Amino acid sequence: MRKLSGEKLAAEKARLEKMREYEHQYASYKAICGIDEAGRGPLAGPVVAGAVILPPDCEILYLNDSKKLSPKRRQELFAEIQEKAVAWSIGIVDVGEIDRINILQATYQAMRKAIAGLKPAPDLLLNDAVVIPQVEIKQVKIIKGDAKSVSIAAASIVAKVTRDQMMEQYDALYPEYGFAKHKGYGTAAHMAAIQEHGLCPIHRQTFLKKYQGRLSETSKEE
Repeated sequence: MRKLSGEKLAAEKARLEKMREYEHQYASYKAICGIDEAGRGPLAGPVVAGAVILPPDCEILYLNDSKKLSPKRRQELFAEIQEKAVAWSIGIVDVGEIDRINILQATYQAMRKAIAGLKPAPDLLLNDAVVIPQVEIKQVKIIKGDAKSVSIAAASIVAKVTRDQMMEQYDALYPEYGFAKHKGYGTAAHMAAIQEHGLCPIHRQTFLKKYQGRLSETSKEE
């Protein structure tokens, strides 16, 4: 990662300090966990939640909403988060469960899985724009939390990098769809591939009802 210096370094440190200060209002809690998801909107693939507990005043330069970062920068930050976090975890819900219970409930389920994987367990959850049902830990819903909270930003990166890696693996299984490029989102190229090949086993059929009768030969064989 290219090192910053001078005014740029000072500006980046000031931006991060503002995000850390946002969490200082919850300083009475011992283990603050950020929660975010990746993959709620795509037409294919799993939904993935990230949960991260950072130590107090942890400094990770460039930490931000994952959508504002390049793939290379996200990979670098993921490695640094793994190194510096008190604990981190992911929760994954696959396409079959998404189709069975709907994407919102699947997102909640992925978040609960991520929380359950944390050791130590958190005593406060900072969530990006949601309140998670069936969770007894105190929660705070923060709109655009991945741009305000360092913990939520870290969780967004963990979730995004994990899901992108999974979609790249699916690309090797179903290369005709281009999953490595669009990660399952409804781009023009993706829609054209569906028109040509039908649906494959990782497509969300409840998102693509009008194509359900045109499953690909790969899907039929499985």
